[in-house]
Amino acid sequence: MLTHRPRPTLVREGGITFTFVTGGIHSALDQAKAVPGDRNVDIAGGAETVRQYLREGLVDELQLHVVPALLGAGLRPLRGAECRTEGPGVRWVVETPLATHLNYRFVR
Repeated sequence: MLTHRPRPTLVREGGITFTFVTGGIHSALDQAKAVPGDRNVDIAGGAETVRQYLREGLVDELQLHVVPALLGAGLRPLRGAECRTEGPGVRWVVETPLATHLNYRFVR
């Protein structure tokens, strides 16, 4: 997990391990890629985390879960995404009573 505050590794029931990384997005991604081998790496985070990875051209696919709630002005996670892509394209949308789920594919 990308964070500003150092924390010890957390091992959860079932063998899920959370490693807290303070060295920035590249360090976090390199560490994540080293674990699964040839499997996909998922990045979870807020709008600013998404923006950082998008600006660096490190995202191939984005699943965005939109939940209607009043949280102030909010942040635009896709702002600036066009700087490293030809533009996101929506692949699919699933609407539920509690949220709307969108899947974007980024074309390089």
